[in-house]
Amino acid sequence: MRLMPPAYSDGVYQAMQEPHLPNPRKLSNVAMKGDSGQPSQRNRTVLGVFFGYHVMSEIFRIEDLGCPIEFLNIKIPAGDDIFDPENTGKVVLPFRRSKWCKESGISPNNPRYQMNSVTAWIDGSSIYGHSHSWCDALRSFSGGRLASGSDPLFPREADDMLNMWRPAHYSEESKGSGIFYGFGNARANENPFLQAVSIIWFRFHNYLADEFAKIHPDWSDEDLFHHARKWVIASYQNIVMYEWLPIFLQKQVLPYQGYHQHVDSSISNEFQVFAQFISSLVPSGVYARNKTCDFVNVTDFSGGSWPIYRLCESYTGKESQKMPTPQDVEALIFGMASQIAENEDSVVVEDLRDYWYGSFKYSRTDYMSYSIQRGRDFGLCCYNHGREYFGLAPVTSWQEINPKLYQINRQLFDDLAALYHNDITKFELLPGAMLESFGDPGELLTAIALDQFQRLRDGDRFWFENLRNGLFTVDEIAKIKTISFHDVIVAVTSAKAGDIQEKVFTWVDGDPCPQPEQISSAKLAPCTPLTVTDYFEGCILGYSALIITICSFPLVSFFIAWIVAQSRKRNFKKIQSKRALPSTKKVLSAEGIAAQEWQGPKEPLCTVLLQIYPQQVIKILDARCTLTRTISLPSHKRLNVIQSNNHGCRSLLVKVPKEYDMMLYFYSELECIGFINQLQENGFSLIEQKMEEESLLKEAVTKKQRSLILETFFRHSFSQVIYTSTTLLISSSLKVREALKCELSRTEFAESLGLKPQSIFVESMFSLADEDRNGYLSFREFLNILIILMKGSPEEKSKLMFTMYDIDGNGFLSKKEFFTMLKSFIEISNDCISKDQAEEVIEVMFKEAGFENKTELTWEDFHYLLRDHDKELRLSKLQFKGMDGSEVYNHMCRRVSGITQDESPGMILEENLLYTEAKKEKYQRSRLHQKIQAFKRFVENYRRHIVCVVIFYGISAGLFIERAYFYAFESQHIGIAEVTLPGIIVSRGSAASISFMYAYILLTMCRNLITFLRETFLNQYIPFDAAVDFHRLIAKTTLILAVLHSMGHAVNIYMFSITPLSTLSCIFPKVFQDDGSEFPNKFYWWFFQTIPGFTGILLLAVLAVMYVFSSHHFRRISFRGFWLTHHLYLLMYILIILHGSFGLIQLPKFHVYLSVPAIIFIGDSLISLSRKKREISVLKAELLPSDVTFLKFQRPNDFEYKSGQWVRIACLSLGTNEYHPFTLTSAPNEDALSLHIRAAGPWTTRLRELYSPPSIAQLGSYPKIYLDGPFGEGHQEWIKYEVCVLVGGGIGVTPFASILKDLVFKSSVNSKIMCQKIYFIWVTRTQRQFEWLADIIKEVEENDEHNLVSVHIYITQFAEKFDLRTTMLYICERHFQKVLNRSLFTGLRSITHFGRPQFEPFFISLQEIHPEVKKVGVFSCGPPGMTKNVEKACQVLNRRDQTQFTHHFENF
Repeated sequence: MRLMPPAYSDGVYQAMQEPHLPNPRKLSNVAMKGDSGQPSQRNRTVLGVFFGYHVMSEIFRIEDLGCPIEFLNIKIPAGDDIFDPENTGKVVLPFRRSKWCKESGISPNNPRYQMNSVTAWIDGSSIYGHSHSWCDALRSFSGGRLASGSDPLFPREADDMLNMWRPAHYSEESKGSGIFYGFGNARANENPFLQAVSIIWFRFHNYLADEFAKIHPDWSDEDLFHHARKWVIASYQNIVMYEWLPIFLQKQVLPYQGYHQHVDSSISNEFQVFAQFISSLVPSGVYARNKTCDFVNVTDFSGGSWPIYRLCESYTGKESQKMPTPQDVEALIFGMASQIAENEDSVVVEDLRDYWYGSFKYSRTDYMSYSIQRGRDFGLCCYNHGREYFGLAPVTSWQEINPKLYQINRQLFDDLAALYHNDITKFELLPGAMLESFGDPGELLTAIALDQFQRLRDGDRFWFENLRNGLFTVDEIAKIKTISFHDVIVAVTSAKAGDIQEKVFTWVDGDPCPQPEQISSAKLAPCTPLTVTDYFEGCILGYSALIITICSFPLVSFFIAWIVAQSRKRNFKKIQSKRALPSTKKVLSAEGIAAQEWQGPKEPLCTVLLQIYPQQVIKILDARCTLTRTISLPSHKRLNVIQSNNHGCRSLLVKVPKEYDMMLYFYSELECIGFINQLQENGFSLIEQKMEEESLLKEAVTKKQRSLILETFFRHSFSQVIYTSTTLLISSSLKVREALKCELSRTEFAESLGLKPQSIFVESMFSLADEDRNGYLSFREFLNILIILMKGSPEEKSKLMFTMYDIDGNGFLSKKEFFTMLKSFIEISNDCISKDQAEEVIEVMFKEAGFENKTELTWEDFHYLLRDHDKELRLSKLQFKGMDGSEVYNHMCRRVSGITQDESPGMILEENLLYTEAKKEKYQRSRLHQKIQAFKRFVENYRRHIVCVVIFYGISAGLFIERAYFYAFESQHIGIAEVTLPGIIVSRGSAASISFMYAYILLTMCRNLITFLRETFLNQYIPFDAAVDFHRLIAKTTLILAVLHSMGHAVNIYMFSITPLSTLSCIFPKVFQDDGSEFPNKFYWWFFQTIPGFTGILLLAVLAVMYVFSSHHFRRISFRGFWLTHHLYLLMYILIILHGSFGLIQLPKFHVYLSVPAIIFIGDSLISLSRKKREISVLKAELLPSDVTFLKFQRPNDFEYKSGQWVRIACLSLGTNEYHPFTLTSAPNEDALSLHIRAAGPWTTRLRELYSPPSIAQLGSYPKIYLDGPFGEGHQEWIKYEVCVLVGGGIGVTPFASILKDLVFKSSVNSKIMCQKIYFIWVTRTQRQFEWLADIIKEVEENDEHNLVSVHIYITQFAEKFDLRTTMLYICERHFQKVLNRSLFTGLRSITHFGRPQFEPFFISLQEIHPEVKKVGVFSCGPPGMTKNVEKACQVLNRRDQTQFTHHFENF
């Protein structure tokens, strides 16, 4: 309760602080500092002082710290002798505000009220506890006694049932190691002196219980206990009110008038100043004596012997301070009864003022500074207001506070006035009450004490003098009034009546055993100085190692994934080695010498077969007996061979002139010598040498080194042509000049063209360029032919081609020579045209030119054949390594991708119509306008995506912000922000977002639900096709949030590990109890001994595995690894639920987010599971080229799907139940389902082997499969656009096979569909890769009566060799197309192009052909590079104010 209004700065709860009031430490130094050793003027004993402390613990306890945490830290003045001797000015003593009523501190009408943690009445709560449970924990339940330990004269040691305060033992960084007994007062073990007084009352209870048991043997334990307790409390009340208080105040309380129910017995906030005044009587040490007045010495913790218990060394729970025998307690009681207390003034001994036991990490603190700050925490009024309340005249000057003391120590008051800026109205209650006391408590202190104790007595219904409560009779009350504390001591100790004075709270001359001398701190051993404890000391290395270990989880996962990848590679190598075994045997059995060739450092040895021929020719074959190199030396050249003279002499270096060397390892020295002998036998002139093998490796010129020289050769050749320089650069370096002196061999010339050395084109071109016929091309010879090819006119180029293939040199080109020429062109396309097709091409070209009757062509005739292609010939060049062909390629591509309107029924190819409309002025907008238009189109195309992403991430961000704001500004009731504000904001904010995201990410995997919903009106608002992309986006976001969450908790755990236990007990009341030990648990406790910590580590490990194996790279390497590790999501969700279930910081909420998505996901999974149980019979299986497997299987009766959709299949015959997704290639109108599966990984490869003819023959029937689906995707949206562009690359054409067949079928039955035109672009390296699609396209062409489909095929293998040969093939293709209306390469009416498609000009032409169409649907499926190019082209076109291109794509 408050006697006076609070003195808060805001009138509610904010304590007054500097600069309005002086610094507490400065005030302590001025008002409470002084010399000790001044005896009490009333001869009050030390026993009375500590009995007073026991009384204070009986009626109030304000030391309990408030929750949530609020700090009023005390700043220590710079240079303070005790706390800041190094003059840093940065020392702060932590101070936490006291516990308060949560319903107060709301407004000035309801200011903060602090709580008293014990009952205010003098009811023995310091003996029996303040609650029934506490009391029961102290009882023995036998004979009415309190429980004792092994010695019946001592209480039982406190266990976990009693939250006894245990001061920290800072020297050992552990809880105090002294004896902690179970008492009613939680702080009774604070020091041995208070402990001794408490033991006396423990013994007195058991003494009375035993006496009652003797008198009333029939009484039960309950009767004995409660009667003993009743008499103990009554005796205690009598001693406090009528013995101790009058001696202490030198004034009697008013006579008892009976119980008054309207009297408030609550302890007033102002009463604490009386308790603090007792501190002025506390000495620096306490004597101990026996009954015969022998004062005993005390051994301190260091082994020293002293005549007293030093106060500053008696409250840290040291082992040496325990009292193992009853004699120790008695000696201390007797000693305190004989010892005179300190003078009753404002001076407090240094043991309290400088060396009081500290809280938090400081081993020492200032008790009086704490008391001053506690008064400000309580909002105590000023000194004058207190005087006025009790009817005392306020002081107007500093000397009026204590005139007698003012005369003795005027400087004290001058310094005090300076601290308060000479404003006495601000002078506080505590220092004022202490300063006015001198010999006896001052008049204000006396008034406060009398008011409080009289209210305690008069308002207590169970006061022992109250006859109406029926507790005691008149005679019993009279008997109780005769009991003194002397009687209590004599009853429970070995002392006799003469061993201790009658009035134990004072000592006068004549009383037994006077003290040797008044104790002064100057005559005692110094107190242990302040130590600042680092709670994290010794943990830095372990904490860092743990954090590094956790951060290495992804690296460990990468390592595991790498092992999986290496295992796959090893398995693949084993398969290769098995396949290569027959080839190796073939090499060993073939004619020649087997050896191993060293190709350079870090390169594997290759098995080769060496065949030696006359005329100085060596042929090198690989393990498959394929010719890889031919070495041919002119007769006048000598071959330098160097054999090793160590390591078995089995290595040989062959120095090949004008080429790279050959470093060989033979299987024995004999084979090496045999090879040298065979060289000599076949006419080789040798220069033989020997050196060490290491020198041989350094001497050898490897193929890689030779390629660097050739790169310089080609680069300077091209620069000579491009810049038309006729002289070499004079400033060229020595290496460059040496490179230009080298000559190209036939093999190197072939490799520069990307062809084989035995190629017809290489033979013809090399023979033509080799002017000196020495078998090599010099820089000048190469340059001459290069100039014609790069800058020659069409006539010069056609003349060059004519001369190359005029084999007999007669000036005519026969049909046979023409066929040879065409065959050399076909070589670059891997013989994609058969001999019959080539002959058919020749006949068509001759017939179209009017030469059908000629058997030979002159050059003029040959040039006439090329009459319509002068432009192509002019732009054509010969593509060499190191040559930038982008310009040539761009020119060539401009003629192959245009579509225009024509009067003819169909759509035909035109060569110069791509950029006509693109040059219109309306497209020449500013860059800003283009960006604005691109943004508008982007928003229009992805408005559904944007809205959904904004909503989803808006909710996630809102949850993050809400939690962050809550813990930053509204978590005062928790107090955790006071400890770890940044960490808790990040961890809780990210946790809220993660909970939401990880819950609703399940919906993106509900494939059946998505397939159903995309057919509803919701598809207009939600982009269901982007579910997988959204899944990846959420997963990446949650990964970032998980990292943030972990970082936040890393900070939190660090802060918790350095936060005192008293603070942690406030934040985590269910986990910790404040017992005074202060030392927090180490960091590893938080990580491994809490559910959130341990599950958090497991979660990070699980996430690391899942995320690494779900990355694009490892998913392609091991789909099974991805499939298995992704099923860890079940464990992940269990761990997430457990992670938050402990409710360490807040109540778990994840289950709230998870419940709805989990129910939907489980339902969706059950639907798939019901389908997965059905076996599907395979009707047909066929192995197609390019490792494609065709499966045709039974269509379930209830299986309804749309073209472009996909399914998941599993085959248990493969020994695994994993499901893989594939797009259906059958049309919805077909009775059976079909898939085209490319063998790109282990599962698909094994599937191909399973359905191979040998395997089927062995099994006897086709293995059955399991089907799940169908599932929708963006490609099925083709039907919603008037004009569609389908772009397929590689196996990515599979969804379009279904779409093309479906469109033609719908057209044939006159079905009304929105789509009126489809442009299908098929990008393939060679048409032979997917011949099965050519059959489908041919079927579409035959059934496409309304010309709905326009097919364009791009053969990309020519893009790398887009040169003169490609130009000639292009000319042949156009002739063939013109005459027979079908492609030379595919046999289709579809147009075949060479190179990669240019999507931008292609789309521009569509804008011109279909100006009325506002939106064109573009659907692409294939490699990421291709889909990115399509997307880029769409973005460029969407910047313009014409047709909008909406792109849907899938990558594989």
